[in-house]
Amino acid sequence: MLTEKNSKRERALIVGVKLITDTVDIDNSMDELEKLVNAAGGVVVSRIVQKRDAIDTAYFIGKGKAQEIKNYCEELDIELVVFNDELSGAQIRNLEKIIDRKIVDRTNLILDIFANRAKSKEGKLQVKLAQLKYRLPRLVGFRDYLSREGGGIGTRGPGEQKLETDRRHILREINNIEKALKDAEKARSIKRKRREKSNLPIVALVGYTNAGKSTLMNRLIETDDKTNRNKKVFVYDMLFATLDTSLRRGRLPNGQPFLITDTVGFVSKLPTHLIEAFKGTLEEVKYADLLLHVVDASNSDLDIQIKTTYNILKELEVLDKPIITVFNKMDKTNIEDLIYDTRYVDKEIFISSREHTNLDELLNMIEKSLPQKYKKVDLMIPYNRQSLVNYFLDNYEVDHIEYLIEGTRINLSINQIDFERYSKYISC
Repeated sequence: MLTEKNSKRERALIVGVKLITDTVDIDNSMDELEKLVNAAGGVVVSRIVQKRDAIDTAYFIGKGKAQEIKNYCEELDIELVVFNDELSGAQIRNLEKIIDRKIVDRTNLILDIFANRAKSKEGKLQVKLAQLKYRLPRLVGFRDYLSREGGGIGTRGPGEQKLETDRRHILREINNIEKALKDAEKARSIKRKRREKSNLPIVALVGYTNAGKSTLMNRLIETDDKTNRNKKVFVYDMLFATLDTSLRRGRLPNGQPFLITDTVGFVSKLPTHLIEAFKGTLEEVKYADLLLHVVDASNSDLDIQIKTTYNILKELEVLDKPIITVFNKMDKTNIEDLIYDTRYVDKEIFISSREHTNLDELLNMIEKSLPQKYKKVDLMIPYNRQSLVNYFLDNYEVDHIEYLIEGTRINLSINQIDFERYSKYISC
């Protein structure tokens, strides 16, 4: 990564193990690992894949292979070795002694990227909590390479001083962060209740990292330009570009407003500590009325990505919600080239956010899939209840408004909740 002391990109070797029982394509998995290294600010010089019957408990890849990697690193001037799986503290320590280079596993790499990308106070706390829980059982291994000069990939977040303290101190810090996150959760709950009062349906974007969720979000909020002017979310073509959730407003084809929220992107082998730490933020998905599962249709591993997202949504217990699978980036591929397990896909649509393809059809699907149904009504609001007029103007697309002697007449479509709540104002 780009260190604080210099701007040199760390030269990395990525290492993967292919077990005879593995069903995942190791080449695609290694390609993803290379993208993760690039996202962390490193550059992959070469890669090694070892076929094994079982993982070596002491060295993960075996002592002989570790010595081979050491020689390889010396020849290619490699500073960093990144493994495609999670290593134990003993494995990190043993590998470091032989290879004499910094050893980073896939989990620590992802945590490192998150530590660099988190912007909000809550996001930073969530990442720090995940890092501490990951590093706690690996303190000895981390002491070995954190004592070296310099920083780099795998060293962001809690620094050497914190990791050199005793376990009791680290556990105390974990406890303090968890309390702070609970306070943040309470604040989020208050905001959520305010949103619920507006009765606006909520659509949550979920899916693999870099699937195009932020771009799609910007396209959907363009339907409500008045509210969202200058409120587009930033888009970057990189893994984990979005960590902190955003909430924006869009409009359905029938003119009714709805709220859109995005979430942190998923990735295969997403660290358990991260899922646990971000559960507070991901809980927003539980309160959504509809999920848009955004998939990068141009990715050769789209089937694995679909299953990865499905399993995380299952863990979050939200599979009972209506889900639309949105195959994005269709400008880069053809429908006949898509291969995926239909068991994980119910409703589907093929779009291109960049080319604005089929976005109107997507909005129609959202409108039909939302559990809140709208009814067209004529309301007669007496002048002593003009605050209601403001409410309808703020939350709905009004077809017609007329000021009469007996009050204000409004023609519009309202949701079922408001239909029952304000039924006495409905004109016959």
